[in-house]
Amino acid sequence: MTKIIETSETAKVYKMGNQTVEALKSVSIEINQGEYVAFMGPSGSGKSTLMNIIGCLDTPTAGTYVLNDNDVSDLTENELAEIRNKEIGFVFQTFNLLPRATSLENVALPLIYAGYGKDDRDEMALQALENVGLGDRADHKPNELSGGQRQRVAIARALVNNPSIILADEPTGNLDTKTSYDIMDLFQQLHDSGNTIIMVTHEDDIAHYAHRIIRLRDGLVETDEINNNVTRSRQPEEV
Repeated sequence: MTKIIETSETAKVYKMGNQTVEALKSVSIEINQGEYVAFMGPSGSGKSTLMNIIGCLDTPTAGTYVLNDNDVSDLTENELAEIRNKEIGFVFQTFNLLPRATSLENVALPLIYAGYGKDDRDEMALQALENVGLGDRADHKPNELSGGQRQRVAIARALVNNPSIILADEPTGNLDTKTSYDIMDLFQQLHDSGNTIIMVTHEDDIAHYAHRIIRLRDGLVETDEINNNVTRSRQPEEV
């Protein structure tokens, strides 16, 4: 297996006035290409901080982080931005779509920063929308879509650059139960297609779609276990 992520004694300390907060104390994990991993833990456990470091949204205070054989621990903001756009597709709880842009325009955004021409951007964005079942919603704006459709647009945007990793931060947090399971079924299909997925969630039933569950507590890895009871599809029973 090809190792895609390696954190070694990674720590993060935030200074807040006269106080310091150890968000991560010492985390050493490895994630291979094609894995489907969930980070879990209570509020303040460090899971979001670890996600931010892996997503190159932040840098560690101590220790190292190696992504695709590149040590990204000490990169500049511009270098981190370049890595993010090239290597990582983000899916957020709040979708983070531009309200006045169409689905196609939202999905094409990363391609602008990557330097693609408009015709190529439109073609690639439309293909990404079709891959998540929304090819017929390309001209719709976010307020014309349901919550589940908005999240599918966000997933298409995450996929459009063919990134090394998909990072999903509470991807079902703003969705009802049935829509949540629909989105998790889509993530399973993406994983079956070979995508590497890392997800932060506080919900056990959502975490069990992942094949490996890493639980954090107080800035440390509490457990790192293979999930032997992977949820393949789980739609709620109709009443």
